Amino acid sequence: MWRDHLTEIIIFSLLFVGVSAMGFVASRWRRPVDMEHLDEWGLGGRNFGSWITWFLVGGDLYTAYTFVAVPALVFGAGAMGFFAVPYTVIIYPMFFLVLVRLWSVSHRHGLVTPADFVRARFGSPTLALLVAITGIVATMPYIALQLVGIEAVLKTMGVTGDSALARHAPIIIAFAILAAYTYQSGLRAPALIAFVKDTLIYIVILVAIIWLPAQLGGWGAIFGAAADKFEASPAASDGLLLNANNQLQYITLAFGSALALFLYPHSVTGVLASRNRDVIKRNMSALPAYSLLLGLLAMLGFAAIAAGVKPLPGAKEGSVDTNTIVPVLFDTQFPDWFAGVAFAAIGIGALVPAAIMSIAAANLFTRNVYKEYLNRAATPAQEAKVSKISSLVVKVGALLCIVLLDPQFSIDLQLIGGVIILQTLPSVALGLFTRWFHKGALIAGWVAGMGFGMWMLYQIENKATGRMHFAGSAFPLEKLGFDTKMTIYAGFVAVLVNLLVAVLGTLVLRAVKVADGPDATEHGDYFVDEGSPRRDADLDSEGEPVAVA
Repeated sequence: MWRDHLTEIIIFSLLFVGVSAMGFVASRWRRPVDMEHLDEWGLGGRNFGSWITWFLVGGDLYTAYTFVAVPALVFGAGAMGFFAVPYTVIIYPMFFLVLVRLWSVSHRHGLVTPADFVRARFGSPTLALLVAITGIVATMPYIALQLVGIEAVLKTMGVTGDSALARHAPIIIAFAILAAYTYQSGLRAPALIAFVKDTLIYIVILVAIIWLPAQLGGWGAIFGAAADKFEASPAASDGLLLNANNQLQYITLAFGSALALFLYPHSVTGVLASRNRDVIKRNMSALPAYSLLLGLLAMLGFAAIAAGVKPLPGAKEGSVDTNTIVPVLFDTQFPDWFAGVAFAAIGIGALVPAAIMSIAAANLFTRNVYKEYLNRAATPAQEAKVSKISSLVVKVGALLCIVLLDPQFSIDLQLIGGVIILQTLPSVALGLFTRWFHKGALIAGWVAGMGFGMWMLYQIENKATGRMHFAGSAFPLEKLGFDTKMTIYAGFVAVLVNLLVAVLGTLVLRAVKVADGPDATEHGDYFVDEGSPRRDADLDSEGEPVAVA
């Protein structure tokens, strides 16, 4: 009953309303002369310094879903849940190499999205469209997952009912508020709120990692309880340590997830809002502090086992919602006022990434669909208007994913999204370093990788939930004829197929001398910094650079 959680509800509501007000006020923060421009609404004026970028990118990558899902995975599967820690460690050197170059070429040519870069680099509207659609489709379930985090908190506080409307009404209200201040303030809103969100999360995790062992008999007792649970489990893939069946899945999932993360359009949006290359370099050096936080956060899964936490019932009769593990842990082990702060941290933690993701997806539609195919003469004000409206549509789509789909399927969709976005690796990430690939071969590689990835995902079943297809990203190698129980991350295999086809296709197309698209960028464009003159290159319908100002 909600009356038993009154203190938590009051603390949660006060903090949630407070940051929502900040979202509206953000439109006046560092206010530009003209807000009706994608550089201002969608990229915050391209002028964020080191501290703002650190909070913005950290708040974007470490989401509310991370807060509830990583400990939940450790609670259910043990060591496998720690895959998120190494991947957020190895990602920053890759960020450093790739995104600094992307910032420079985007600054030089006024590019707003990864698809903009592909359009300029390979001179192919078709390839750019594929990259844009891939980014939008992959981002949608990611936004929906932020709602899963909020829903887990609301369910723990007892403010959701049994009917579909009662269960989702608080989330609909929360997202309506989010949509309103994002529409008004653009990227400035999540940038300002990220300060509060990350401060709350750091406080909550550091207190929890000290308080819980003191309450549960120390870390020795916590690990002992976890070991007892997994030794009694009949499942072959769980355990306090990795085993022969899940080591390959762990490695490929960690590496593949790292590759996927910086390809998501919302990751790029936060970086392009930086003032200069040094801001990005400093952030790539400092952001691993979040990885330390993530490692501590994952330990809460073991603490929940030791505390005897039971997940709340799921949407279907007889099912359980494992995403409620962390909220229930805080609800049972901490004073009500601190549990309210923790719940607010999770709730606010959903608002920042959801806002950035919807802005990034809207920018993709505006720049690479609307302007490319519907209105090539669109003014900056028209682009900003379309992007604002598109961001609302994206949020509604994410909301429908939660309302209409099984929450577990929404989670599986996010895993599928990682497989999808990886197929843009050759054209976006490798394209920053080489123009060797032929545009036709990149399109063929995208088709092959996407097709093979979808086939692999279709083959994945989950006997525990009864889902026969698209039930995760761990592909059993026995489906390929191998005599083993080992699994592998489907996205990793799919992108290898993509690369193989792109390489072979390029060799063939170059051999038969098929014409390639023009490259609107130059070698020096990948190293320019703040203050360098900008070239706003436009492209005609044939993909030729036509205007340089």
